[in-house]
Amino acid sequence: MLAVAGGLAGCETVIPRKTSVYQNEQFKSDETFSRLFDAEPDDTCEAARRALLSQGYVINTLKPDLVNGSKRFQPEGEVHVEISFTVVCTPEGRSGKVSTAYVSAMQDRYALKKSANSASLGLPALGSLSIPLSASDDSLVKVASETIPAGQFYDRFFTLMHRYLRESVGDSRQQQRATTAALVPQPVPAPPLPAAAASVPAAAGPAAAAASAPGATDH
Repeated sequence: MLAVAGGLAGCETVIPRKTSVYQNEQFKSDETFSRLFDAEPDDTCEAARRALLSQGYVINTLKPDLVNGSKRFQPEGEVHVEISFTVVCTPEGRSGKVSTAYVSAMQDRYALKKSANSASLGLPALGSLSIPLSASDDSLVKVASETIPAGQFYDRFFTLMHRYLRESVGDSRQQQRATTAALVPQPVPAPPLPAAAASVPAAAGPAAAAASAPGATDH
């Protein structure tokens, strides 16, 4: 009996414990969920809004420092996917001329589920019977949800944000220059001299004036 027990103990397999999801959160400083932009927070979020609109996303929430948009996909016949983007823009430094955009995208997966309809038929002798019908109701049921991990997906979005930010900042600077030029007073031109004064030579001095006086003779 002891030998059998020892043999069973030697054949026991150890099942490895599964690592919890939160153990994978390293909180590293080099994650690419954020990017630094040389612009104010409202301009940065405006660039994010334009970037999402250019790719077919519908803007659900819009604030000076927050943008939320979503887009739907159908990769398969009965499978639907929805991506939801959230962008938060925060100022950096005391001047507020530099901001950081924090981006997080969530992917929700839906599957088409069918449920058969049933009708009740009342019979005096048997009571109420439930009879299934061939018709069915289709409904989308969420089957998975996850945050899209950092990588090239976010890099492409940040690159598009940079492009729209350069265009918007360039337009605003040109408008600012035009407004400043309009506010600066222009120099007023001097009035023209009278015709008689213009005909007198500028080099004429007191001697010339005395020679032109009446009664002047040469000695």
